[in-house]
Amino acid sequence: MEQAIISGIAHDKSEAKITIVGVPDRTGVAARIFQAIADNDINIDMIVQNVSAAATGLTDISFTLPKSEGANATVILQKLQGEVGFASILYDDQVGKISLVGAGMRSHPGVTATFFAAMAEAGINIEMISTSEIRISIICRVTDLEKGVRAAHTAFQLDAESGEAVVYGGTGR
Repeated sequence: MEQAIISGIAHDKSEAKITIVGVPDRTGVAARIFQAIADNDINIDMIVQNVSAAATGLTDISFTLPKSEGANATVILQKLQGEVGFASILYDDQVGKISLVGAGMRSHPGVTATFFAAMAEAGINIEMISTSEIRISIICRVTDLEKGVRAAHTAFQLDAESGEAVVYGGTGR
């Protein structure tokens, strides 16, 4: 088994979250929503779709995007509401993203458990989760961001042991 190598923790305060509530769970609906967003040159980061409620056939879709595009995306979705038939839009610009970056995460199941336990111990509620082979990201309250970064650094022993970092700069010539 490949050993997980955690190279760092990244965070981002510039994201917002949109939740589209009561989306009809039909073929092509998600494509229509995200095509409208893409047509307006808005980049999407994380996406989560809940399992449809069997009784209603409705689901919720949440995604993150740059805070600077939040108002524009909300207007676009409001124009689409009648066509698609979803119930409402929730906009939240008080979220932040914490990402654990490294290699070997797929073959090392303890990484996710350690990350989530560190967040729980720090009292941080995880609102969204996204994973890849080299990254595990969560969305939490922006007010919890610094506490979460510190907790993750400690959990993966990335705390700086020496008091200061040395940065070398130059002209690049």
